[in-house]
Amino acid sequence: MNEVESTNNYANQLILSNAAEEGTVVLTHYQKKGRGQLGNHWESEAGKNLLASIILYPELLKAGKQFYLSKIVSLSIVEYLKREVADVSVKWPNDIYIGTKKIAGILIENSIKGNYLFTSILGIGLNLNQKMFLSDAPNPVSLTQLTGKEYEIEKVVSDIFKLIQAWYQKIQRGNFAEIDSAYLSMLFRNGEWSQYSKNGISFEAKIIGIGEFGQLQLENREGVISEYVFKEIEFIL
Repeated sequence: MNEVESTNNYANQLILSNAAEEGTVVLTHYQKKGRGQLGNHWESEAGKNLLASIILYPELLKAGKQFYLSKIVSLSIVEYLKREVADVSVKWPNDIYIGTKKIAGILIENSIKGNYLFTSILGIGLNLNQKMFLSDAPNPVSLTQLTGKEYEIEKVVSDIFKLIQAWYQKIQRGNFAEIDSAYLSMLFRNGEWSQYSKNGISFEAKIIGIGEFGQLQLENREGVISEYVFKEIEFIL
């Protein structure tokens, strides 16, 4: 499609109209109202970047384990990018970084039936061929800025979809420990003493793990371990 308001919104309409099989991919050249986490806007020049949503029906996954979908999408994008560049990581919970610059974001929207997930929409924004960013986003970067190459969007989304399928099969087989280990190993600043901010107050801590429901676990210099949910703290870059 050339243009939609949001690939996640379009995917949701497909689900509501019973027009989407598992693995359906919605791909567009431009989003008029592209969304990030908590309503943030996602900047993307028309026809330059990967803007896609993938529909899954993960009915065997308990609602409390929904963060595993975020983990496998993050790992899939990292795995793809590592073929092209170095220093790739996941900035918790699901921003993809090259060094200290953001190259991709993920927005996952789930519906729940009883104690299990019913539908999941995996929204991905990956900067591929954009050479200049105009918004006030602090640190965007694209793959072409790093490599000088042009990328075929349909080929990239196909490659990432195959990687997601492989990780999704690990969820279906219950290989959660393998996913946990891979995700933690790819976390931005994992195990490093770094600066964070909560309510405007900065403090030093290091990442030591991820909680059962996706919380970030930090240990401070006094050995006290605390857990934080998304947007409760900020990374100081």
